[in-house]
Amino acid sequence: MPLNNYFTASDESVELVHSGTDYFSRLEHIIQNAQYEIHLQFYIFSNDSIGTKILEELKKAASRRVKIYILLDGFGSFSFSKEVIIDLKKLGINFRLFSPFFSANSFYIGRRLHHKVVVADAEVILIGGINIADKYHGTPTKKPWLDYSVQVHDVKIAKALQLLCRDLFFKKRYLFKKKIESILHSQEETVIRIIQNDWLKRKNEIYDAYINSFNNAQEEIIIVGSYFLPGSRMNNALKKAARNKIKVKLILSGISDIPLSRRATYHIYSALLESDIELYEWNKTVLHGKAAVVDGYWSTIGSFNLNNLSTYGSLEMNVEIKSAAFSSAYSMHLKDIIAQCQRITPDQLKKRNTIPSGFINWLSYWTARMILSIVTYFPHKRLKKFY
Repeated sequence: MPLNNYFTASDESVELVHSGTDYFSRLEHIIQNAQYEIHLQFYIFSNDSIGTKILEELKKAASRRVKIYILLDGFGSFSFSKEVIIDLKKLGINFRLFSPFFSANSFYIGRRLHHKVVVADAEVILIGGINIADKYHGTPTKKPWLDYSVQVHDVKIAKALQLLCRDLFFKKRYLFKKKIESILHSQEETVIRIIQNDWLKRKNEIYDAYINSFNNAQEEIIIVGSYFLPGSRMNNALKKAARNKIKVKLILSGISDIPLSRRATYHIYSALLESDIELYEWNKTVLHGKAAVVDGYWSTIGSFNLNNLSTYGSLEMNVEIKSAAFSSAYSMHLKDIIAQCQRITPDQLKKRNTIPSGFINWLSYWTARMILSIVTYFPHKRLKKFY
């Protein structure tokens, strides 16, 4: 159910964006109306039908002499065509891979660019968890993965984010000291922040925002958690909230593109249920969203997964929104999603957890933990380059 069904006119500067045509029609509109500069930073940019369509719009923008900067992760977008890159550069489009998987200096798997960010003309932003690929757009026969972004219209935030994107593209080392913050005034105050996580550069804003919001919750926490495998501190914060009679609701993947991750999460179901945390599985499509709402006032949406890879490994970016209008509306939308989910109860879990499946879940959990540890703490410093 689209959030716009609940949205009020008092918060026109920030809008929830759904995966599917909602996101990609907005992205096309932003590119088509850009006047002088566009930055795109993505983990995945696929060479499929929607990727080709977005590239065509970027080429048209380049023909209007719009400056375009595309930064893609070297691992997530490993399959991005070299021929396409050459073609883009011939048109004057600036293109770079962040930490190529193979390079002249090293074989590098650790620190990844996990952003899903677009900023145009220092005026408008799209930020969230949606990559550029058909699976996020959907096809005539397949619904898009469940995911969210946010569109922000605020010159102060957009200008600062555009400068940060430019710094990252050109590898400027001081960029991670920058903070992006803005306060918007409408019928009621709305505070919007772009928050970052890059543990190597001592940027823990997203992680800290989650922990603080959980610790200060009074009534309700709703989490959309793809690849949900939180570390001990975050796990304890959720369990403490539940012990304090705060309703904690987790919307998790019933269908996942990474079966190992899904199985690993199954392993912690019992402990979560024992702490009176409500579990709901989304089984209509792959769940890829990374978001939370606390007390119908605080919300965050972005690239940050609740696991150690996002906490300690990747470069992540979220939007944090303090707004009763936005957060209450988003909370209502998520409760509609919950109504379409399968609730996991202790009795259902007992029936599901046979000895073989329990062993597979246990093995998946420890395998996933090991893989996350290896990837997260793989030596970050290359011989000559940080980026």
